[in-house]
Amino acid sequence: MDCVLQRADLIDLPSLHLKPGEGRRLETAVRVEPLTMAGERYAIEGGFVDTVLDVSRTISGYALRLRFDAPMTGVCMRCVSDARPVVSVDAREVDQPGDAEELHSPYVDAAVLDLAGWSRDALVLAMPAQVVCSEECRGLCPICGANLNEADPEEHRHAEAGDSRWAKLRDLNLG
Repeated sequence: MDCVLQRADLIDLPSLHLKPGEGRRLETAVRVEPLTMAGERYAIEGGFVDTVLDVSRTISGYALRLRFDAPMTGVCMRCVSDARPVVSVDAREVDQPGDAEELHSPYVDAAVLDLAGWSRDALVLAMPAQVVCSEECRGLCPICGANLNEADPEEHRHAEAGDSRWAKLRDLNLG
C-alpha cells in the first residue's frame, strides 16, 4: 500500500485510481467537531486528529478501515475536574453496489467518502461510557461534595445520620 500525506474531510475514491485488489494508505488530518455527552462538552485537543485510512478496491466497490487516537479534553464525570482521555478508534466500512443495505456505507455518496463525518461517528462509538480523569478517580463525597481524590481518607468522615423515616426501627432490640 502507498502512503499519502494530506489534510482532507472528503475523499474522492475514484481519484485514487485503484484497480481491483489494490489498496492505498492515506494519512490525513481530519477536523472533528466537539462532542456533548451527559451535558458536558468534550473536544479534541487542537480540533484535528491524525488518521490512517486504508482504502482497498474490491471488484465493484471499496473496503475501508479508519484508525486514529483522539486526545480529548473535558470534565471528569466522577470528580468534575479536568479529564484528558485518549480514545482509540479502529473502524471499518464497506461500500459495494447492489440492494443489500449492509453493503452500503452511509459515509460514501457518489464514490466520495465523508471522512470527517465517519471520524466523528466512530469517535462517538469509541468513547467510554464514563469519561474520568483516571481509572482510580474516587469522585465526590455524596454528603459534602468534597473531591475525594484530594481529601485525606483518614480524616474525611461524616456522622452516620441515616434516613429519619427509619429512626424508630433503629430503636428496636431484636436480639
